[in-house]
Amino acid sequence: MEKSADYHSISTSSVIDFCIETGCLLSGRIKDCMESEHTVEELQRLAANQHALLKAMPEMVLLINIEKSVEFMNPSAIAFFGDLRTEDNLSTQEQQVKHKLFSLVNHAVRENRSTDITTEIITDCFLEYFIAPFVGYKGDSLFWLMVRDLTEQKHHQDELEKFHANIESILEFKIDKLKESERIRKNLTNQLDNLNNHIKDQPTEGTIIGSSLVLTELRDMIFQVAKSDATILITGESGTGKELVANLIRETSNRNDKPFLKINCNTINDSLLESDLFGYEKGAFTGAHTRKKGKFEVVDGGTIFLDEIGDISPRMQAALLRVLQDKEVIRVGGNTPIKVDVRVIAATNSDLAAGVQSGGFRLDLYYRLNIINIAIPPLRERKEDIIDLVTYFVRKYRTAFKKDITFVPKTIINRLVTHSWPGNVRELENVIQRAVLMAKSNIITEQELIFDSDVEEESIIAPSALLSTYENKSLKSILAEIEEKIIAHSLEKTQGNVALAARNLKIGKTAFYDKMKRYNISAKQLK
Repeated sequence: MEKSADYHSISTSSVIDFCIETGCLLSGRIKDCMESEHTVEELQRLAANQHALLKAMPEMVLLINIEKSVEFMNPSAIAFFGDLRTEDNLSTQEQQVKHKLFSLVNHAVRENRSTDITTEIITDCFLEYFIAPFVGYKGDSLFWLMVRDLTEQKHHQDELEKFHANIESILEFKIDKLKESERIRKNLTNQLDNLNNHIKDQPTEGTIIGSSLVLTELRDMIFQVAKSDATILITGESGTGKELVANLIRETSNRNDKPFLKINCNTINDSLLESDLFGYEKGAFTGAHTRKKGKFEVVDGGTIFLDEIGDISPRMQAALLRVLQDKEVIRVGGNTPIKVDVRVIAATNSDLAAGVQSGGFRLDLYYRLNIINIAIPPLRERKEDIIDLVTYFVRKYRTAFKKDITFVPKTIINRLVTHSWPGNVRELENVIQRAVLMAKSNIITEQELIFDSDVEEESIIAPSALLSTYENKSLKSILAEIEEKIIAHSLEKTQGNVALAARNLKIGKTAFYDKMKRYNISAKQLK
């Protein structure tokens, strides 16, 4: 029988059935083999077919006698196990294999098991076996044993299972990573949402420039108090940015969508300021032909910024106290209180506490204003912010003036940082604005760097000029003229703040007033 390409489609049981049938036929007919020539020929044909089939099979086929002899082995079985049909010349390994085969058959008979997989015959070999019993022509018990080597298939299966396990492990790892990535993404999304919400609550970029610790603490304090409706007093020297702080408070407050008015109390006389803030009734004064609401009524629900609050008169102080204390105003010429809901932000470069001590400012109003005090440090106390401010102002004015300023030399930076800045941020902005405008190239040079305070200082202290100016004058008159200029200059720098001017000159306020009276100097004229 030729081995055909479709041999593997023949099932193991079909082959065994054929072997059993032909075996039984041979054992039954061999007794009558001498009766007829036809019968002998048929027997020979069946035996030849069986032999050809078994020889062509790739599986190992053995015919085992229960009396422990191997009657038949096909070539595949001989090649795999060795020739076990005789007892002669068997190696130790072959003897062990033969013994295990017989043990396998006996065990299968006892367990009534016709097929299984074993590794006991040859170590590390996975063998699938199929056992079929039949009775030989001599009446002896015979067993067809078909064995298939599944070792390579088992190894492939193990590798496949290992591969699947690796794939599962990788997938689990990837899934865990994806879950972790999703967790991180959600966390970042939440952080981004929080930042976006925080940004919405922040002021317009550039309102307060600087990264120093003192300015960071100031900014934190502003954000902390802005959401409340508490009255705020902003203090600081001229040019430090009190109005910017007021803007920032309003922008981050809960009233940022309500009206916001700014009043400079130093630029309006008392009568006009009173009628402007509180309104007036018809006929309250000459020209009051109609009733008019004051700023507090107009801004109801919003915010009012009162700059230079230290300069208001005692009468205005009393009226403002009523607003802060009772939340109501009375129009000029009227007597009916009008309820208002206005947040007040006040600012001053004066020492209100000193004003209270001198009797120039009401103590009760001071307490009402000073619920929250935001003190802005002068620029000389936060010089680490100067570079940030210079960068901001250069960018601002090169755009405004269409200049291509790309570089500020280190020598210029050093001069800016070491300057005392009596005019604070306002003076710095003026210096940079002028330098950018006057720059002839893309670099700011020493020629363009002119400090506002240089002129003031030179006008006060110029020894050579003093000597030539005061020739032929007595020492007493020279000292009097110099003292008069110093008093006037000190008041100009403090914008008429007598207490601050006296403190800057390290003299008492009473002595300062005496000198003002002696030289006929008015603080109001110097504001």
